[in-house]
Amino acid sequence: MNQQMPYPQYQQQYGYDMYQSTQFPYGMPQQQQPQMVPMQPSGSAIPGIPFTPGQIVEESYIENILRLNRGKVITVYQTFENNSQWNAKIFRGVLETAGRDHIILSDPQTGKRYLLLMVNTDYITADEELNYIPPTLPQGIR
Repeated sequence: MNQQMPYPQYQQQYGYDMYQSTQFPYGMPQQQQPQMVPMQPSGSAIPGIPFTPGQIVEESYIENILRLNRGKVITVYQTFENNSQWNAKIFRGVLETAGRDHIILSDPQTGKRYLLLMVNTDYITADEELNYIPPTLPQGIR
């Protein structure tokens, strides 16, 4: 059985094969998509910075700073776009942990825990001094 493409002008114009499948309902793409480069895991070493064995150097990301301050009371200020009930909200509690995209707080009075998304976070305050280890850079770089 000889199959012909019923509409070859669409393949040239849109770059898709017109034969549909469940995986590609609009046909197969004719071009290969660019390969995505995986992100470095949180807390990884800063590339290009030499360090001696046993020395730990982490990138200075918010989640790493928050992890250094587990157990402290913090206030997280967040805003939420397109929310008719509340556009901004303030969360206060004990910092349980943090990841690249989230913060977990617990309210010691109610025992309630909050899983907050970093994407909504505007800024964070603390009533006490924060632990912070600045990244070690090679000499000559500020």
